[in-house]
Amino acid sequence: MQREINGRPITETPRGPVLTPCAPGSVLARLGDKWTILVVSMLALAPDAPMRFGAIRRGIPDISQRMLTLTLRSLERDGLVARHYYPEVPPRVEYELTTRGISMLPPLAAFTNWIRDTWQDIEASRREFDDSERIGSSALMRWK
Repeated sequence: MQREINGRPITETPRGPVLTPCAPGSVLARLGDKWTILVVSMLALAPDAPMRFGAIRRGIPDISQRMLTLTLRSLERDGLVARHYYPEVPPRVEYELTTRGISMLPPLAAFTNWIRDTWQDIEASRREFDDSERIGSSALMRWK
């Protein structure tokens, strides 16, 4: 019987367990990216109404035009977002989540809820760790 952890198969080797990739690292990096999460969340606000580029950008204050363009292109390439071009004057482009993009919403909600509930504890742990590292470093310098 093959073991798993978090949906990842584990291969038993003489040197110990080894995690087997369940997907290429590029997929995990794309879907866990800060901008991806924000763009998908923004598009999820209006599931029945495509959004224009400007509306998405206004809804994500810190994103640059270039980063939004790159993120939308990557999401379209991954099949998570559909781009609709209308040859009007001026041209109109709208974006919406595909069925695959919509299927990402429940796990994304679980992940972002966990972040919302624990980020302050994580920040406190970081401060505590950094403080102990500084104290340890200064004690080591005095010892030398």
